[in-house]
Amino acid sequence: MSDTSHEGLHVPGYVRDHDTHPPLDYPLYKSTSLRHPQRPLTLLPHMLTEITSPVLGEDRVVGDDHDLTRQHDGEAQGQRIIVHGQVRDSDGRPVPHTLVEIWQANAGGRYRHAADNWPAPLDPHFTGVGRVITDDQGRYRFVTIRPGAYPWKNHQNAWRPAHIHFSLFGRAFTQRLVTQMYFPDDPLFFQDPMWQSVPDEKASERMLARFDYDTTEPEWALSYRWDIVLRGREQTPFESEEEVLEDDE
Repeated sequence: MSDTSHEGLHVPGYVRDHDTHPPLDYPLYKSTSLRHPQRPLTLLPHMLTEITSPVLGEDRVVGDDHDLTRQHDGEAQGQRIIVHGQVRDSDGRPVPHTLVEIWQANAGGRYRHAADNWPAPLDPHFTGVGRVITDDQGRYRFVTIRPGAYPWKNHQNAWRPAHIHFSLFGRAFTQRLVTQMYFPDDPLFFQDPMWQSVPDEKASERMLARFDYDTTEPEWALSYRWDIVLRGREQTPFESEEEVLEDDE
């Protein structure tokens, strides 16, 4: 399907895969009832400027943006880890030169955010945000701290499993996808509605990183690999993705 309202312009569109992505309204995740669309969605066709600008160039990423443990004068507290992988499209091709951003809680399970005030220690040397541009083969790499679990008030004795939020951009800000990466063997999956909201068990497993011993750095950091697939049968589940209406044609 595509938008052909502008002569000579062919803009591909996509239909949300309800078997892979979580529903926009999931009763067990209480805040979705407040923010999911409650009226029929209106298709706003993307024109050429909306899918090509603003361009995200490599100059947007500087210094130690990729290394969350070296962004301050002191040393971040917690278990240092490497998180790396490849971004691929639906045909298995690498997606080069795309912006990947992450944000996460610190080792104690606390975000550096005014609304996060549960009594876990803040780390003055860890902000919890980073970004990279994928290389020619679609590869990315972060150095960070393994995040801790944290309580939230979604349900009785609710705890979020350890996770890292990922945001991926195409060549423009309208091409943004958001997801979460989890760690294997976490004991909290059974009561986490964000994990449980993914309809297909095999799809939810694609949000799991795998321990990668071969890329650990001796006496420095453990390593996890997590590949991200944007579309197709092996796609990674994404959050709050807008549903697009199919053309009548």
